[in-house]
Amino acid sequence: MSTPLTAVSRATSAADQASDAAAARAGVQVRMLTELSELDGVYNLYDSIWRPDPKNPPVTTELLRALTKAGNYVSGAYDGDELVGACVGFFSAPAEVAMHSHVAGVSTAARGRNVGFALKLHQRAWALQRGVTAISWTFDPLIRRNAYFNLVKLAAHPAEYLTNFYGGMHDSINNGDDTDRLLVRWDLDTPAVAAAAAHQATTLSATNLPNATIALGRTDDDHPLLPAASPSGVPPSPGASLSPGDEVLLVAVPADVERLRQTDPAVAKSWRSALREVLGGLLSDGAQVTGFDRTGWYVLEPPPRGLT
Repeated sequence: MSTPLTAVSRATSAADQASDAAAARAGVQVRMLTELSELDGVYNLYDSIWRPDPKNPPVTTELLRALTKAGNYVSGAYDGDELVGACVGFFSAPAEVAMHSHVAGVSTAARGRNVGFALKLHQRAWALQRGVTAISWTFDPLIRRNAYFNLVKLAAHPAEYLTNFYGGMHDSINNGDDTDRLLVRWDLDTPAVAAAAAHQATTLSATNLPNATIALGRTDDDHPLLPAASPSGVPPSPGASLSPGDEVLLVAVPADVERLRQTDPAVAKSWRSALREVLGGLLSDGAQVTGFDRTGWYVLEPPPRGLT
């Protein structure tokens, strides 16, 4: 006689199935890595993605070796014999139920195939099998595609705005900019995350929020705009002034901050300052990010009355 599945085992089984399906759609195989040659491959992949200062790489083979020996998470996504993506995480306090995902990356050649999604669903399934219910990580809130991926496709929830979290990073992506980060928490067994894993993520559109207040806008030439003005198709509420009674707030990000860091570093830095002031300030005041429009808008529920 078979033993009935518990709620935990059902969630784990569903996570395994979602992980396998995501890998199949991406055309990759995702597996745990432990051999030195495999870990060298992760180091080399990350080096090709970030092109970091040689004195400060994202990871080293020695660190990866120690992490895997201690039972932490290092996975790779393979297209045939080629490593095209990798993800590294470790247990965090409380260690029995939480992890921190330190770094994940996908090769330029494999971008646009949802390899990153496959890696994260593999990490989720692996974690649930071990009783872990939450994974946290950070991302640059100025990078539009990362915000959409983390907040919509994965349904992670922003927890804290971190100012210049890593200090100066001189690589091809950060280009010496301050490393402000948004810390997110991924509650692995919630209905929202399960729906996202099944490609049923909830999406929001700024054009469907005509009464929203624009807390940070952008100009036609992709500069930050304070006080905020209306983007095309999204009229601001009268006065466009913030108050605790506003129902929805919109905060813009640039179209491509990585390009701006190469072509116009001054504008990129102005975006960093503006987003730090507006998004960072709103989150510290108690506002909650409720979604992200992939055209470049954070959607927030404003702070409760009396807290600003």
